[in-house]
Amino acid sequence: MPTFELNLSDDVYAEFQQLADSEFVSEEQAAEDLIASGIEAYNVSVVDDDPRDEMLDGAENNMFDTAQDPGSLEDDRL
Repeated sequence: MPTFELNLSDDVYAEFQQLADSEFVSEEQAAEDLIASGIEAYNVSVVDDDPRDEMLDGAENNMFDTAQDPGSLEDDRL
């Protein structure tokens, strides 16, 4: 099995140790499972070749529509 060395900040290592102690049998199992989960979460396939999101396009278009007079005095009448 391949091995590697990883440098973590003290805070991250303390969180890792706490998680490993409460959820896993050993630190080795915790490291393997957490790294595998991270790799799985990171590897998402792109469904669309177009990098622009349709929702973002709509939001950009609507941004200018709402900027006409958002603080109109006519709307503040009681």
